[in-house]
Amino acid sequence: MSIQGKVIIVTGGTSGIGEGCTRHFAELGARVVTASNQEEEGRALEQELRDAGHEVAFVYTDVSDEQSVKALVDRTLELHGRIDGAHSNAGVWREGKVTDLNEDDWDLVMGVNVKGNLYFAKHLVPVFEKQGEGVLVITTSVAAFVGFPAHALYCASKAALDALIRCLTTDHAGYLRVVGVCPGTIDTPMLAASAAGFPKPIDELYAEVAEKIPVRRLGRPEDVAKAVAFLLSEDAGFIAGTSVFLEGGTMALPPW
Repeated sequence: MSIQGKVIIVTGGTSGIGEGCTRHFAELGARVVTASNQEEEGRALEQELRDAGHEVAFVYTDVSDEQSVKALVDRTLELHGRIDGAHSNAGVWREGKVTDLNEDDWDLVMGVNVKGNLYFAKHLVPVFEKQGEGVLVITTSVAAFVGFPAHALYCASKAALDALIRCLTTDHAGYLRVVGVCPGTIDTPMLAASAAGFPKPIDELYAEVAEKIPVRRLGRPEDVAKAVAFLLSEDAGFIAGTSVFLEGGTMALPPW
């Protein structure tokens, strides 16, 4: 299993799971183009990893803007001449039942989580078709399968990605391999934001959640990064059109 020397794009690559993937892929010897709308964090991460001897470039990208996504793909080709794989990881979350949501919430969550993936695939597919091969890994969520309270829009956006993975797999068979990673409770800034407002301190809340997970801990960004690195490698060549669950066994729990 190796991604050494491969050109890999990571969106949402400067925070949480994406940052973990950017770091891990670089440490494995990949040529990483990491993208996000966090300019300051992106430049700092790029410099840190370059100083450590890794081949990393940051490209400012708003995945909800098609021209910005196209520019990311074009810039990667300018830098490296090809794209071997991509991790479409950028995502946002908004709390609320359907009765709480407004059009701005819809535009933000669906714009990033769904349109962002559609735009990325749209501009990657011609590259992979020309090359004759390529891998796209999409970050979904257990929220696609579980009705989390006050997560109506987020759950809907992640469920859309599960269907998209299957459609991309059949529409572009022969040169594009598409796989999802489906994280559960991962210790990231997004998780911390979703925990805000609870009456308990966050450390106490996390400890209670960890005790309910069969592996008895929260997931870490590096847990996802290791799985995605495998999925991007040739050793995962027979895995396509499905999602790999990374949730510590929580989907096996009974509902009581």
